[in-house]
Amino acid sequence: MTAAAPAPPAAPAARKRPQGTLGRLAGALHRRPRLRLALLLTAPLLWLAVLYLGSLAMLFVSAFWTTNSFTSQVVRVWSTDNLRAVLTTPVYREVIVRSVGVALAVTVLCAVIGFPLAFFTARVAPRRWRPLLVVAVLTPLWASYLVKVYAWRLILSEGGLADWMLRPFGLDGPGFGLPAAVLTLTYLWLPYMILPVHTALAQLPAGLLEASADLGARPARTFRSVVLPLVLPSVAAGSVFTFSLSLGDYITVQIVGGKTQLIGNLVYSNIELNLPMAAALGLVPVVVIVLYLLALRRTGALSGL
Repeated sequence: MTAAAPAPPAAPAARKRPQGTLGRLAGALHRRPRLRLALLLTAPLLWLAVLYLGSLAMLFVSAFWTTNSFTSQVVRVWSTDNLRAVLTTPVYREVIVRSVGVALAVTVLCAVIGFPLAFFTARVAPRRWRPLLVVAVLTPLWASYLVKVYAWRLILSEGGLADWMLRPFGLDGPGFGLPAAVLTLTYLWLPYMILPVHTALAQLPAGLLEASADLGARPARTFRSVVLPLVLPSVAAGSVFTFSLSLGDYITVQIVGGKTQLIGNLVYSNIELNLPMAAALGLVPVVVIVLYLLALRRTGALSGL
């Protein structure tokens, strides 16, 4: 007798489709990737539109209102007096120019100090130490803002650490004032410049530097023609943080700035008594930062971000 032919293998069981409302919803989302993306972005876009853009719109609108000089109550009567006062009053113009100058000075100092530090942490330090150095750069960000500012107040005060270090050279510390505010703001925002520059330098191919050296370029020429064009977008990104944060700061100036007034201090002092004027003054940093971003875009520094 011949052996019976083996039975054909059983067909695999049909894959069960998800049942119920949740299963149908999951299937619909799986077939519609654009719908998934829209649902994913809806919440953050609503947050941005309602809270951020909405608050900016209210700031712009309230700048055209007026205030009752007797009761300090806001009167919803349209007027351009506040904006005209901001642009024509010499005190306001001086404070605006001073605020922009402080923001630019802090940005330049952060770039000058941060670039060598970032180059050391990314290209010079041994590889096993680089993560620890990045953590060291981030450590000041974990401390309280007020703790850091008051620490600098102690350093810069009369008889403080700055006086003690400079006295052997016949010099005194800067004390409280505009230089103290610039130094403190530079310390506060320096990590925001170091981190993007460190990332760009860490991703810089070593072969480019070796090729430049093989072609006879000196270190200065290599930096100018090879390193700087590739790292400039990261410097621009860091400058956006240092410039905008310095322009809007008012607490540091109150603590270590002495009698110095910046645009943030004027906004703060007018909040209670003249809200429309505070809104008009608050529009100045917004406009300046927008112009700063447009200037960076025209130079092409942001094209690689």
